[in-house]
Parts: sequence; structure tokens; C-alpha cells
Amino acid sequence: MSHTKVIPIPVLGRHAVNAYLLLGRRPVIVDAGTPGSARKIYDQVAAHGVDPADIALIVITHGHIDHFGSAAELHRLTGAPVAGHIADLEPFRTGRVREPYLPTGPMGRLMNRNKNLHVRAEPLEPDVLVRGETSLDDFGIAARIMPTPGHTAGSVSVITHTGDLVAGDLVANSFMGLIPGKPANPPFHDDPLGNLASLREMLALNPTRLHVGHGTPLDPGRVRRWATREERRLARLAARGRLTTRADGVKGGKAS
Repeated sequence: MSHTKVIPIPVLGRHAVNAYLLLGRRPVIVDAGTPGSARKIYDQVAAHGVDPADIALIVITHGHIDHFGSAAELHRLTGAPVAGHIADLEPFRTGRVREPYLPTGPMGRLMNRNKNLHVRAEPLEPDVLVRGETSLDDFGIAARIMPTPGHTAGSVSVITHTGDLVAGDLVANSFMGLIPGKPANPPFHDDPLGNLASLREMLALNPTRLHVGHGTPLDPGRVRRWATREERRLARLAARGRLTTRADGVKGGKAS
């Protein structure tokens, strides 16, 4: 079984926003950061001894501005095709995220005021439309794209055959990575319970590490314990009618 190396590519701060470089028989990039980040990602890929022209695929984990913001430009710079889930095709095609954002807590409510989260990215048309579990063997990586809806409808993760899970925004480090190693929600979820179900499905695959969009790698055991507490918290919110999802039309309740 070939080994796939997972290398973080910091896009904003030390680990506040991450893309990833996956190295196997050929290199693959996961996520493309905020608008204007393409050259930074390109240069960091080159600094790791990889010719950016050799990139086989750019996988976008979901349709939020800090993950697909530079995908179109990175596609032009590298010539690599872009893969994204069909359920997030609208944000990709329009360059606009689905709004309003649904905060998961105080950090999300604070970040929702940041005008940079509400800008329009350059639209893109994914070359590879993901609809279900998708092998990356043809792109030189011993890994699979796994649909993990909840954070957005079209969220995906990538798991390598040796157990590294590139998890997008399934889970994050606390305070956008400021507290490394401590699992937490990212600032927003479209469907918190759906996201938690996806997280549990990925944990059932027994990953060795979780590489996240915001922060440093997380230990699966610690994430499992956090998920158990989070399930209880969400149940309490739901019982009080305070758990809103995008499927609710963002009506009849408050964001958690």
C-alpha cells in the first residue's frame, strides 16, 4: 500500500486557515484558501520541492469563501482540474456563499461581522463533480473523497489509505486554531446534527489523525470524546427549539 504524505499549507496566520498538499505518486491540493491566496499556495507547494505544474487535482472541501476563494486562480496557475461536490455547485458557480451564515457560537457571531466573509470570489466550474465516495487513485493518491454533509450540503473530506483524514470543517481547533489540539466547532454549520453524524461516520473509519481547515492536527480519541459532549449539547438546544439549520429556511429559531 503506497503512503500518502499530508503537508499543511498555511493560508492565513500560522494555522487559522489551511490548505493541504498530499504527496503520493502525484501531488494533490486540498482547498484553495481565501480570495487572493493562490500565489501563496503555489509558492508554498514549490517550496516543498513540488512543481506546481505537476498537481493532478485540486479538491475543494466545501463552498465557503475561505476554502474555495482562490480555486479558479489556482486552477489557472497550475492547470490542475478542480473537484467539488455537486451540492455546493451554486456557491462555486456564483462565487457567493449561501447566506446568512449560521453561527455555532460567539466566535461565529463575531466573525459574521467580518466583511471579508461576505465578498464574492471568482466563480469556477468544477471539472470533477463529486456525487459520492470517489477514489483518487487515478490522480496518483491512495485516498478517497468522502461526502461529509452538514457543515454545508456539499462538504467532503479526504481519507488516505493509511488513515490520515483531511477533514475540512467537520471539526476545528478551538478559536480558529488559537488553542491547538482542542476540538471545537468551526464558526458556522448549516446543519450541526448532520455535521456531527458525518464526523461520527469518519471516526468510525478509525483515522490516525484529523487534519482540519482551522488549526493543527487533532487526535481522533480526543475528537470522539468532544463529539459525545457535543451531541448532548445539541440535544439540549434542539429540545429548547434553539437549533436552526439551513433546511429550516433559517426561520423559527436562533442559531446555536
